[in-house]
Amino acid sequence: MAFFLQDGNQLFTGALVLMLMIAVLEGVMMLIGVGISDMLDNLLPDMDIDLDAPDTEAGGVLTKLLGWLRFGEVPALILLVAFLVSFGVTGLLIQMFTESLVGILLPGWLLVIPVLMLALPQVRFVGNVLRKFAVGDETEAVGRASFIGRVAVITIGEAVAGSPAEARLRDEFGTTHYVMVEPDDGETFTQGQQVLLVEERGANFRVIKPTNKNLTENN
Repeated sequence: MAFFLQDGNQLFTGALVLMLMIAVLEGVMMLIGVGISDMLDNLLPDMDIDLDAPDTEAGGVLTKLLGWLRFGEVPALILLVAFLVSFGVTGLLIQMFTESLVGILLPGWLLVIPVLMLALPQVRFVGNVLRKFAVGDETEAVGRASFIGRVAVITIGEAVAGSPAEARLRDEFGTTHYVMVEPDDGETFTQGQQVLLVEERGANFRVIKPTNKNLTENN
């Protein structure tokens, strides 16, 4: 136990403790029937992501990174937990190896960037595994193009032009998918609202308000 609380390990141990706190919170929220995504939505800052921005701009780089991590295809909460576990375990393993090799721990701040670079591919791996699991076997796999014309429900964030939000939809096999959606200028969709996917734009979908009252998320 003393190893985990040493100065060089506190950052990585803290990541694991935060992961455990999220797990406990999720259990409590399930018992009272409240979605934990609501709390995550309040904690996450609004992000202005421009898909058309070149890679040299922050928006373009962030969009590509989130897409690479399967953000929008896998629930954000799962990716957060995967990151915390990967970051914490990777950092502690490096410190354990360093201590056994030279007898001392490296300063935690010195390992942040290397551990982060090692953790992100692990998060992507988890995202890829869960994404494949979510779409089922090959006989029931669907392409993103088939989402056009389907109704989704905003689950995380507020969708406005230039700032996409996460939405949930079901395909013809009943499989749940998570996508990033963005409306045209002048339109705003908040959490819980239904939207109609009308066009695929890179990693996002352009959405409008459903014009047919008979359209639902299950259609």
